Amino acid sequence: MPELFKYKHDDLLNPTLAALHNLGGSGSIEEIEEEVAKNLRLTDDQVNEIHRGNTSKLSYRLAWARNYLKRYGLLENSSRGVWALTESGLKTPLVDQETVKRKIVSEDRQQRLKGKTKSNDIPGEAEVDEELQKYSWQEQLIEELQKISPSAFERLCQRLLRELGFQNVEVTGRSNDGGIDGRETLRLGGVLSFHVIFQAKRYKGTVSPSIVRDFRGAMVGRADKGLIITTGNFSREAKREASRDGAPPIDLMDGNDLAEKLKELKLGIEVELVEKVLIKSDWFKSI
Repeated sequence: MPELFKYKHDDLLNPTLAALHNLGGSGSIEEIEEEVAKNLRLTDDQVNEIHRGNTSKLSYRLAWARNYLKRYGLLENSSRGVWALTESGLKTPLVDQETVKRKIVSEDRQQRLKGKTKSNDIPGEAEVDEELQKYSWQEQLIEELQKISPSAFERLCQRLLRELGFQNVEVTGRSNDGGIDGRETLRLGGVLSFHVIFQAKRYKGTVSPSIVRDFRGAMVGRADKGLIITTGNFSREAKREASRDGAPPIDLMDGNDLAEKLKELKLGIEVELVEKVLIKSDWFKSI
């Protein structure tokens, strides 16, 4: 199939800067992506085109663009995934993309000559941002989740929701129930209760807006909130449908979000920390 999304990561440097300026100097990854898509007038097919696993080409190449701009001193990011313009970034509406690219490639070449990167690294990809590094383990986890049975995936979602603080989590297991796989109760401050129904969709590929619409139709009059959990990803249209004005909102958890939550709760995931020992030569010389 011909490639629909043809922007390279360096083509997205200025659109990323423009998006953050339009957003007031900071924004979440999702906000930046939506603003870039709007400014470039991308079609839904272009936005939804998959790079690998559940990651779209737009998301992947924007991640590289943010990485380049960060290393160029124009962006910074927090642990919560919020990206912001630095003092220099606020004063820089546009960059020369070739200048940025040459600087980053030159830095990577110097690192390679110092032996700090592998000889087969692609120029410009030596210092990979944590956001980019996470894709490999997420993809591996999603592949594992797609191998388990639908009933096992429903039980996993039940366990996940309980760990997140939901009470009375029940998997219905009924067919012809409009896509409802379970229900639970969320209590806030021990006072307010919200009835939530969820759909657990062990899925490869993109979830369409029709699935969101059908699920909303099943939840009306039966719950305060709806939640769809999938191993796949949601199309741009599905996200719009979930938050459509005048309709009960539905929360969406895609495969990457699910992977992050399982990691956070250590459900089926173990994080190993590598110990690095540094010898302080100056300390011994001062004895």
